[in-house]
Formats: sequence, structure tokens, C-alpha cells
Amino acid sequence: MAQEVRGIVAAEKGAPVSLETVVVPDPGPGEALVKVQACGVCHTDLHYREGGINDDFPFLLGHEAAGVVEAIGPQVSGLEPGDYVILNWRAVCGNCRACRKGKPWYCFATHNATQKMTLTDGRVLAPALGIGAFVEKTLVAAGQCTKVDPAAAPAVAGLLGCGVMAGLGAVLNTGAVTRGDSVAVIGCGGVGNGAIAGARLAGATTIIGVDLDDRKLNWAKQLGATHTIKAGGDVDVVEAIRELTGGFGADVVVEAVGRPETYTQAFYARDLAGTVVLVGVPTPEMKLELPLLDVFGRGGALKSSWYGDCLPSRDFPMLISLYLQGRLDLDMFVSERIGLGDVEEAFAKMHRGEVLRSVVEL
Repeated sequence: MAQEVRGIVAAEKGAPVSLETVVVPDPGPGEALVKVQACGVCHTDLHYREGGINDDFPFLLGHEAAGVVEAIGPQVSGLEPGDYVILNWRAVCGNCRACRKGKPWYCFATHNATQKMTLTDGRVLAPALGIGAFVEKTLVAAGQCTKVDPAAAPAVAGLLGCGVMAGLGAVLNTGAVTRGDSVAVIGCGGVGNGAIAGARLAGATTIIGVDLDDRKLNWAKQLGATHTIKAGGDVDVVEAIRELTGGFGADVVVEAVGRPETYTQAFYARDLAGTVVLVGVPTPEMKLELPLLDVFGRGGALKSSWYGDCLPSRDFPMLISLYLQGRLDLDMFVSERIGLGDVEEAFAKMHRGEVLRSVVEL
């Protein structure tokens, strides 16, 4: 029998979000009903509200979440009611060409719940990233549920559902940073500081955070940056990174802004044969122009990182274990804990750069 719960909905482009009654079906084949305990407020949710993803309004926002499985549908294995899970938007299919090549973190056929959640008037809701977790209970594909150690509080565990994982994975998975490497991260918001934490975890010896905001640079220092560069004004970011790396440039440069000018900085701030990892998300109209001879002559690799190239079943339990061992400071990312009714103000704080993450607790 369908349930009625409270959730945060973006009804139309640019309009403030509202707290609405959401109708959630019982789970069908391959689906799970999850009682959401906490969900981070991510820039992607704001992009949905502003129409920057698509125009499939109304949206049920929220996707960076942890909670407890309440019910499962038929044809679900390896998941039971009562399981503590982090929700992910990469439910691996196991059958696409990427999965068959043994690279499921690139799965090209990820899937979501088949049934739709609706408003009480019958309007179908589009869940953010196929999750929709600013809600008391949500319906997802069973493959979107990754079991982890319940000793990690939901407000912390849920952060791995998107932004922090994207940053950690950009370094650990895509950039393949290892002991003794030098790493520069351009853009020290939630994703960029996730990359800073990942570089520290990987054993990088020089970790450089670059941003315009002193507050974000201070967060970077707390999460493991050995050096910071305040961009803007007369500062030449490329030369500043080179000066901190023996004049050569960093082994890996993570671009966590998603703009042509910062990507160009990343390209020239890496060492010869170094790696650039783009994890910042550009907008459709952005263009990049680089001399092709420089692309050839500098060698190395130019990579894009999708969700930190993570495999949730592998990475989430491992990172939660490192957190519980005290080796990964996920608590640092939780700037404030709020209620469902505070999401609109959390967007404003995020836009002003006042928080790494506001986390909705239910």
C-alpha cells in the first residue's frame, strides 16, 4: 500500500522549494523502500531547482543520503529490511559493455526505480539523480543501496553518496595518486576538499589547495593541504603551483570548478607527463581552446572523473572503515545539521560559500 510522506519539491524553474506530501509506492520487482535518516545539500540539487539539469519539473530533490531499508520488492537479493545503507546513483547493471570489460565503475546502463513517486494530485516527481532523498522515505532500485557499517552516523555516511565521493575518487581512482606524489586541487568546495582529503589518504607529500575564498582554503588546510594559494588579483596560479613543486608542476592537478579558465590553469600547472583530472561540472555552452602542440608536447593524461569513478560496493564500505579508524575525517565536511524546512536557506549558505555541507536530518 502506498505511503504519504513529507518531501522537498522544486515545482518550477528558479522558484523556492516547498515542503509537500509525497506518495511513495510499495517496492516492486528489483526495488527497495528506504527510510531516509540524513541527506546532504549538494550543488546538484540547486542545479535541478535552477533548471540546469533538465526541465522535468517537479523535482523531488536530495540524493546524498543514508538510511535504513524498510521493505524490498520481489527479485531482490543481498538486501534485507533493516540494512543500513548509503544511497548511490550508480546502480551497476552487470551486462553493459563496460561491465563486461570488468570496469563496472563506468557502467553505461545504470538504473533507477521503475515506479514513480508522485504528489497527491497525481503529478509525477522526477527524483534528483534517480534518488530523491529530501523526503522521509524514498523508492530506489535495490542496486542503489550499498550496505555499510552502522557505526558511522547517517549525517556523515550519506556524504559519500555524491560530492565528497566525487572528490575522493577523483584522486584515488581517476588520478591514481600514490605515495610521494604532488597534487594540486583547484576549487576547494565540497568536491575539491574531498580531493584534498583523498590526496592525504593516498600519501601525497605536497598537497596544494587553490581557491578565491580564505574560508575554503582554511578548510583545505584542516583536511590535509600542505600549501594553499589564494587565486585572484595578480596571482599567477600556474607559477605559484610550479614554485611549490620544484619548478616542475604537480604530478596530478584536480580541476574541481568546471570552467575553461581554471581547466587551462590545471593543464599548465601539471608536470610533464602529469595528469589533469576534471571533476568540476561545466555548463553546456562552455568551450575549451588549447594549442594542440601543447597537448602533444606535454604528454601525460587528461581525464574526466564521473562520480569519482567509484564503484559503490567497493568504495563505500572501505571509506567508512577508514573513517571509523580515524584515518578519514568525514566529520569535517558536516558544517551544520538542519531540518527539511531549512533546505532553501541551506542553498543560500552554499551559494555564499559559508558551508562545506548542510545536512538534513530526518
